[in-house]
Amino acid sequence: MNVKYTCSKKPLVDKIDVQPVHKGQCHCGSVKFSVRLEKGLIEPRRCNCSMCRRRGAVVASVELKDLTIDQGEDILSLYQFNTHTAKHYFCSKCGIYTHHQRRSNPKLYAFNIACLEGIDPFVLKNVPVLDGEDHPSDREKSS
Repeated sequence: MNVKYTCSKKPLVDKIDVQPVHKGQCHCGSVKFSVRLEKGLIEPRRCNCSMCRRRGAVVASVELKDLTIDQGEDILSLYQFNTHTAKHYFCSKCGIYTHHQRRSNPKLYAFNIACLEGIDPFVLKNVPVLDGEDHPSDREKSS
């Protein structure tokens, strides 16, 4: 059986409109969260570090106080590696990455834009890729 896929025909955009407080969840719905986005999605991006390269998520960041887990905090699993500064959270049931506390700025959470209700990050026209392979904290250690 051959399945023929087609490319998405959704128009590409420079900006995605979001609610001032936008709801999000993992794939199975066990983890639900709210994120305060009064200024919209700030600097959506990808990263090429060993973790982000594998998960491929488009993320944006907010202050820690602006992301709240509404349901399923006990379902979240934590993964840390290298310096153990960043805290990567994912649903232990469906495996979807929801957010992480950033290594480069632990006062911020980066969150998976694809987890936001009604949002498709693949329509964003230009999504920069940050150079996480050459992270500033790694350069500081080797100096």
